[in-house]
Amino acid sequence: MKEVSTRERLIHLHECRGIGVKTIYKMLSFDPTLKSIYFMSPHDLREQFQIPSQYVSLFFNDLHTKNISEILSDYNKKHITIITIVDKEYPFLLKQIYMPPYVLYCQGDTRLLQKKMIAVVGTRIPTVYGLNATRLIVNELVEKDFIIVSGLAKGVDFEAHKQAIAANGKTIAVLGSGFEHIYPREHITMAEEMKNKHLLLTEYPPYIKPHKSYFPARNRIISGLSLGTLVIEAKEKSGSLITAQFALNEGREVFAVPGSIFSPTSKGTNLLIQEGAKLVMSIEDILTEFEYSSD
Repeated sequence: MKEVSTRERLIHLHECRGIGVKTIYKMLSFDPTLKSIYFMSPHDLREQFQIPSQYVSLFFNDLHTKNISEILSDYNKKHITIITIVDKEYPFLLKQIYMPPYVLYCQGDTRLLQKKMIAVVGTRIPTVYGLNATRLIVNELVEKDFIIVSGLAKGVDFEAHKQAIAANGKTIAVLGSGFEHIYPREHITMAEEMKNKHLLLTEYPPYIKPHKSYFPARNRIISGLSLGTLVIEAKEKSGSLITAQFALNEGREVFAVPGSIFSPTSKGTNLLIQEGAKLVMSIEDILTEFEYSSD
């Protein structure tokens, strides 16, 4: 029988219900090969890794019934590429963040993960000003060969993907669900186009449905992949500011487009600028931070 690798065990654990990234982190710290996990009793698993009692039996059952070879074969048929943190293809910048995802599920061109990326995020209800700013700046970023990373959400995120494609650039969508449950549903057509010519990325197995807690978590991947994060319109409390905070925590550049003091959708970006984010009025304000020039 073929020896199962640490990489395959990592994927297998990711497929088991009842645990998350933090638990897998504890398991890797306990045993970097993950071999011993398979010989532990439900009681030992609960005590060693603080798995809640209601999830231990679910995890234990999946651990001993799900077949990793069958899982990998199924994903291969569905053209889903899996990149783990032990693979050389794993994005270097993402590996540097706190609690990086151990498994990435990919549909599309994974070569984009080795190129220079910048996150573009913003409100789900942008103004005309916000949409125009997104189109202008994304177009210019594409001209400088940046890969546009966003979250396929309504508003600025969707416009960033759309403009990158229109400008003949490349874009990556980081999802807060599995591939079988694209959210929002009205963006399924865009997701289909992206998985054929660009890249869809998630840390969740394909069958996982979206959950409100998954979207803040995916924001760490959006910022973690990127050299910097550009926020275009955001309310005072928004997911875009969570993404910006992740970027700041990891020492990445944060950029913000200023807006009217009378606009609720500019309050968040204006506050970011007050707190030290780079004010962006043109592409040069971004390029200078990365030592590029528009000449």
